[in-house]
Amino acid sequence: MDENNPMSSPDQWEADVERRYPSAKRSTQANPEYRNYQAEVRPTVREFYRLNHQYQTFDFVKQKRTQFLPLQRQRMSVWEAMEFLNTLVDDSDPDTELSQIEHLLQAAEAIRADGHPRWFILVGLIHDLGKILCLFGEPQWAVVGDTFPVGCAYSSTIVYHEFFRMNADWGHAVYSTECGIYERHAGLENIMMSWGHDEYLYHVTKAYLPIEAQYMIRYHSFYPGHRENAYTHLFSEQDQQLFEWVRKFNPYDLYSKSDERPDVESLRPFYMDLIDEFFPSELAW
Repeated sequence: MDENNPMSSPDQWEADVERRYPSAKRSTQANPEYRNYQAEVRPTVREFYRLNHQYQTFDFVKQKRTQFLPLQRQRMSVWEAMEFLNTLVDDSDPDTELSQIEHLLQAAEAIRADGHPRWFILVGLIHDLGKILCLFGEPQWAVVGDTFPVGCAYSSTIVYHEFFRMNADWGHAVYSTECGIYERHAGLENIMMSWGHDEYLYHVTKAYLPIEAQYMIRYHSFYPGHRENAYTHLFSEQDQQLFEWVRKFNPYDLYSKSDERPDVESLRPFYMDLIDEFFPSELAW
């Protein structure tokens, strides 16, 4: 087992979230039984949570923002980024039947079938493109996982909260307090979130999308916020309103996957037009 990448695929984390919230298809309310799921968690997934909770410190996040947010890795179109992500494959993972592009198209097609706005469909298509961080050499625990604010106390609602005791910020005089370095109701735009694919893709795409789409991308893995109602003491009124869109997106994020393969080539013209409607021919990554 790779010490920094204990799971055979980053998709194992999403499968674990789906088991944690089995009622999410029908309700946006937290499942009171979700903590019971820990007894069945794969050892590799448990190890992933340990690494994530131990190393996602305030200083680590600052360093990653400095490293990646100048967006100087490369320039490529959205579809090229999808094809790049498609190379993130592990044939040893029995849970991975479809390609990354096929998973993205499944989410987008489910949203499209329900008659949502075109920008909503686009979010379904691109929401996981930030996982290309894995292809830039980043460890799994710095790419996927439940996201949460850093620089303040870690909510007890975060799965495997006990692993935060190994985090360097756990006993910090300021970072361990409820609001930490932030003002109460400061608004999430003023809060530093743990580092991963959500935050990275938000910065790549934010200039081109409506604010509702920005929230879906930036906070779709923020399960403590949109599923457990944690950290509301940091939310602004705008956050409270826009999190309704994050909750609308959540079922498509987790539950649109199926064994039926989408026809990539027949769908491509529609999605190329959709991409061109919102994005320039190349984005900075």
